[in-house]
Amino acid sequence: MGLRTDQLDFELDPTLVAAAPVEPRDAARMLVVTLPPIDEDDGRDCVLDHRHVRDLPDLLGRGDRLVLNETRVVPARLTCRRMDTGGLLDGLLAEAVGVGRWWAMLRKSRRLKAGHELRVIGHRGEDTEFRLVVEDLDAEGRVLVGLESDGVHPESGPVVDEDQVESLWREAGLIPLPPYIRHARRDRGLPEIDPHDPGWYQTTFAAMDDPTASVAAPTAGLHFTDGMRTRLLDRGIEEIRVSLEVGAGTFKPVEVAELDAHPMHEERCLITPSAVSALQEAESARGREEGRIVAVGTTSVRTLESMPALDRLPELIEGRHRWNTDLLIQPGYEFRRVDAMLTNFHLPRSTLLALVAAMVGLDRMREAYAAAIAERYRFFSYGDAMFIRRSGS
Repeated sequence: MGLRTDQLDFELDPTLVAAAPVEPRDAARMLVVTLPPIDEDDGRDCVLDHRHVRDLPDLLGRGDRLVLNETRVVPARLTCRRMDTGGLLDGLLAEAVGVGRWWAMLRKSRRLKAGHELRVIGHRGEDTEFRLVVEDLDAEGRVLVGLESDGVHPESGPVVDEDQVESLWREAGLIPLPPYIRHARRDRGLPEIDPHDPGWYQTTFAAMDDPTASVAAPTAGLHFTDGMRTRLLDRGIEEIRVSLEVGAGTFKPVEVAELDAHPMHEERCLITPSAVSALQEAESARGREEGRIVAVGTTSVRTLESMPALDRLPELIEGRHRWNTDLLIQPGYEFRRVDAMLTNFHLPRSTLLALVAAMVGLDRMREAYAAAIAERYRFFSYGDAMFIRRSGS
């Protein structure tokens, strides 16, 4: 029998949901979870230590490799007006299916049908040149939409291109903050949208030319400052960059009784040849017990663990190897590449929490989360962090 969803549940005081990050980013607290050496791991308790993210360089050593997800977050939350009724609706362009086509999660979408057109509303409440044309609806309530522009006609070639998608983001897009941040702000009498969010909800190392377009941040990476990265490099700790296009499904609560029955949405992974070479060197070093592969965030873990053998990667497309993953990591999983992980505190009943439990064990995960709650750690995307490692490594 697989993991039951209720085994991933816990009670959380709503005041522990972070409504904004700390400043500077690396001032966030960090719960260090130290596991026994793998050859001595008989299920005994882990060791917990309360530190700050700025202490991470002191916990790593020369030869360690830090794997970062450099995907960028795009402002994929939009407001639209139905062109037949004039009614307003808003939502998220959640999953790209080509240039200018998405599966969207839209509020008040039940009466939409194929062929309906939605005028995109700009930041000042004005009509833009962009329209979303409904193509299909699925059983989950998502709406397949295609982007069209008043100034572009199908007979002249492709309806839209990547430059026009970027124009859509600039003219109308809002940062896709998770609902729990907006709810926490509303409960505390704060505005749901903060002008600092576009900077806060983007890692400092995000590659703006990266072909991935995420609708949620790789949140463990939000803790990194340029100064801390310099300290890491000065200590001989190498950065390896990968990309996983984070979709809204990553953070979707599990709504089935057994985790095995949870449908995982596919997400796109990319890696450059130079990063492949760095990983090959890292894997050789691990064989000689020289250095660890330290994943920053669950998205980096899923990228590394879903990656084909390094000598069997897909052919290059525009200079990158690409594959899709729907990998679900839960207790019982044997990690192939990842030795340690920096991660945030995750939602109950989530696949992200299952991944943490796979790395530390279900009972230890509960112990660590209970300690974090007792010590008033801040939870979720703008919250504090956990560093998981093994002693003696």
